[in-house]
Amino acid sequence: MSMQGNLRINSARLWDSLMEMAKIGATPGGGSNRQTLTDVDREGRALFRRWCEEAGLTVGVDDMGTMFARRPGRNNDLAPVATGSHLDTQPTGGKFDGVLGVLAGLEVVRTLNELGIITERPIEVINWTNEEGCRFGPAMLASGVFAGTHPRDWALARKDATGVSFGEALTGGGFIGDEKAGARKLHAYVELHIEQGPILEMEGCEIGVVTTGQGFRWFDVEIKGRDSHTGATPMARRFDALLGASRIVERVHQIALAHPNSVGTVGFMEVSPNSRNVIPGLVKFTVDFRHVDGDALAAMAELFIKDSQTIAAAQGLEIVIDPAGAQPPVHFNPEICQLIRTASDESGYKHRDIASGAGHDAFHIAKVAPAAMIFCPCVDGLSHNEAETIFPEWAKAGADVLLQTLVTLARG
Repeated sequence: MSMQGNLRINSARLWDSLMEMAKIGATPGGGSNRQTLTDVDREGRALFRRWCEEAGLTVGVDDMGTMFARRPGRNNDLAPVATGSHLDTQPTGGKFDGVLGVLAGLEVVRTLNELGIITERPIEVINWTNEEGCRFGPAMLASGVFAGTHPRDWALARKDATGVSFGEALTGGGFIGDEKAGARKLHAYVELHIEQGPILEMEGCEIGVVTTGQGFRWFDVEIKGRDSHTGATPMARRFDALLGASRIVERVHQIALAHPNSVGTVGFMEVSPNSRNVIPGLVKFTVDFRHVDGDALAAMAELFIKDSQTIAAAQGLEIVIDPAGAQPPVHFNPEICQLIRTASDESGYKHRDIASGAGHDAFHIAKVAPAAMIFCPCVDGLSHNEAETIFPEWAKAGADVLLQTLVTLARG
């Protein structure tokens, strides 16, 4: 079935929208700082709402602050086809992470309006709240509540570094709506996002068809040794917590290398007392394992726990390993993935299947609706960085494929 490969978005208009949004919370290094439920987040949301209303969309907001902009179809009793992502950023984020998916969805609507195309089903463009998780953990908080992954009361109680809860910021800042999160039923969900990795650019592909998303296992680790004087304590009498932690960090790296298509990272470490002439007696750090295969991920976690306990015991150290989070791998809807491949072929864009190493709102939504993702390249795979960059032609390719996929899904 032809997907009308001649359908194209307005590339210049999409790019102008991206650059206009980037002015809100602009950073000195050329990126964006629009952390969730802040004044600049409110400003970005207001601009998005204005653009949506100018395009004839009706904007609703749920009780997690998520925005839903609906374009009616011929039969508005049918569940909508949805697209979107997020407008919030990291403190030193880029212009495109999340934002591309939201504004490309808006551009799809603008294009349909110009062409006079009326779909059978409604189309909705969504701005999910707190995708990044840098202010309130965990990431993808609102989509997690929408999908029933997180209880809403639990989500409202999450606090930022200053002690402000998500619920306080939501209500105090006027972000909350009157619609119950998860009340909207979706026919399908397709999310466009930058890859945040180097594969598409390296292989010269404009489109990544995201078939799977990595699951993860997170751990908080605490190693206890004994503080003592660096000059007066013989090497054989030391209980060096940092030495034990260092050996475990190396083991994390080895475990990841031994399991193809996996990654393992220690991203945070706190050393105490952190003094030049005191042997560290306490070290706290995080461990992050990711894999597209659930059994392999479980095996990695089990091996890490066993080997870490062995390393600590050999040095006379105490170790506590607490699970800090877990998510199984996500497998996206095969039929929608095939629609994305067909749209890419008919548009003349080179594509490949790909796994997502980062988490996205689509991971949660896949639990309650058929879902898939489209990736476009980003330069050097760099993201969560002010220097994050894509080219207008990459944004256009992703939005063209999104347009054709949504039109096909919304036919009836």
